[in-house]
Amino acid sequence: MSDFRPHFPRLRSRSLRVLIFAIAIFSFFGHLVAWSSTQLSPQSQPPTAIASNQIATIEQLPPRFELGQQLYLENCSGCHIALPPQVLPSQTWRQILQDSQHYGRQLPPLVDPPRLLIWNYLQTFSRPLNLQEEQLPFRVERSRFFKAIHPRVEFSQPISVNNCSICHPSASEYNFRNLTSEWADSP
Repeated sequence: MSDFRPHFPRLRSRSLRVLIFAIAIFSFFGHLVAWSSTQLSPQSQPPTAIASNQIATIEQLPPRFELGQQLYLENCSGCHIALPPQVLPSQTWRQILQDSQHYGRQLPPLVDPPRLLIWNYLQTFSRPLNLQEEQLPFRVERSRFFKAIHPRVEFSQPISVNNCSICHPSASEYNFRNLTSEWADSP
């Protein structure tokens, strides 16, 4: 035991130095991660042009919503054109995700976590509706948000999800920015 005592203070100071070094390293990397996340956040980046391989419904989709968008497209575009979240209010999207009766068809219910990822995507890019003033629209033609996006459009046919490609030829590819020549130069 007498041999151990003289080495104990040295062992103690070495452990203290290792602990301080470890704290410094973790602190440095923590600050580096925090700094890089603020530099890469969508709010701090200027809007950029849409690359040819990006879906053209919004300027830039933050990475945290990409999986939700992908799941949304996989689940919805198999039967009909997937609508941009902006055309219906958040409350409509919530009801659609919760109800297994989908416009007259029985669908297998979405389960979590995919349902939550889809909901996060839809809720973020849609707007809430003031339910005291308006009824909840379940059809595109009844949505004031859809009408606001199409202010000068005179529809020659009844509005339907399947009619989107008349003016948006790439709608089946979830690209609503590409317009027919009739509307391409419209302000």
